[in-house]
Amino acid sequence: MADGVGPASDIVLDRLTRLHPKIIDLTLDRVWRLLDRVGNPQERLPPVVHVAGTNGKGSTVAILRAMAEAGRQRVHVYTSPHLVRFHERIRLAGRLIDEAELVALLEHCEAANGLEPITFFEVTTVAALLAFARMPADLLLLEVGLGGRLDATNVIANPALSIITPVSMDHMQYLGDSLEKIAFEKAGVLKPAVPAVIGPQDRRALAVIEARALAVRAPLLRAGREWTFECGGDALLFDGVRYPLPALPGGHQIANAATALAAARALREGLPGLAFDEARGLRQVCWPARLQRLEEGAHLARLPQGWELWLDGGHNRAAGEALGRQLALWSDRPLHVIYGLMNSKAAEDFLAPLLPHAASLQALAIPGEPNSLSAEAAAAAAPGAVRRASLEEALLALADKPGPARVLICGSLYLAGRVLAGN
Repeated sequence: MADGVGPASDIVLDRLTRLHPKIIDLTLDRVWRLLDRVGNPQERLPPVVHVAGTNGKGSTVAILRAMAEAGRQRVHVYTSPHLVRFHERIRLAGRLIDEAELVALLEHCEAANGLEPITFFEVTTVAALLAFARMPADLLLLEVGLGGRLDATNVIANPALSIITPVSMDHMQYLGDSLEKIAFEKAGVLKPAVPAVIGPQDRRALAVIEARALAVRAPLLRAGREWTFECGGDALLFDGVRYPLPALPGGHQIANAATALAAARALREGLPGLAFDEARGLRQVCWPARLQRLEEGAHLARLPQGWELWLDGGHNRAAGEALGRQLALWSDRPLHVIYGLMNSKAAEDFLAPLLPHAASLQALAIPGEPNSLSAEAAAAAAPGAVRRASLEEALLALADKPGPARVLICGSLYLAGRVLAGN
């Protein structure tokens, strides 16, 4: 396993970002072209679980992976974006892809593509599929990058299972300006006769998903219909059976854990050779930057003794609402919020649920991110917010506040990645 993003992969990845003028350009034509040139690896994969949705995709994948690996299964995983280094996106049978493998795959795909236009996500997705096809595994968990219908991952003709986590308003400039339009794009991952686990949904999104499932004859396993869940104090009740609460903090993770339990059950029924240890997986799951407490490091050292430092990468309205529900439980000490957001996000919608719980608000630009909101624009999105030039300045500004207190850094996975790298 590589200790960090090495110079070789850095150089290749930088070259790949310049092959297409658009960061996002939803179509499958370029992907199909490159897949054909590298031998169609999408046809030689382990059983695939294709995961779409707006919120909870990564957490659901992490929980399902933990359950399968606790059952001694070899699991490939593809997720995005990465937090600190690109290697996090590609997990091969339980380990992150190493530097030499990554460089070889990227250079192979780069040579096969030539100088033809292709987005960064498209070419790196093809590289990941090539890696997954070359190494045996029991399961591949494949997370959609954006949308679903025209996402670069939507090239698997016959996955073992589809999953759609809660759909909400996000990426409207690409997916549409209504919940129904966004749900239509997410439902594009549904395949004929392939069962689909559907997490809790707004009724408008669910209606669109159900219509698409009927059109392609995809059996649905819906939250509240084919399976149920609730939090039973110190346990998760899934169809009346008690399981441990997931190790990931936050009430919203209960729904993600239940979705993963429904997926594990469906996979066990469809692929009898697969084994899951659900209880052990729930206890052991780890997924950084999802309401993660930082218990050591340079950033925590800047705060007074006894203070807590938390990190979350949620960035849309639904994520803000989930965070707000958690913050309502944190009434034992003051909460100070430091945030930065991408300029494609509705900042006011994300921040509104946090405002009633925040003793102070500090806004900053995401360092090194050209598509970040400026500190001035981010501060203007919340009444009383103060702009800061850096995270270090924001943390040090809290030194004279009464304590002990909590600090929450939030607003973007890109910001979370910078925080983890600097910590």
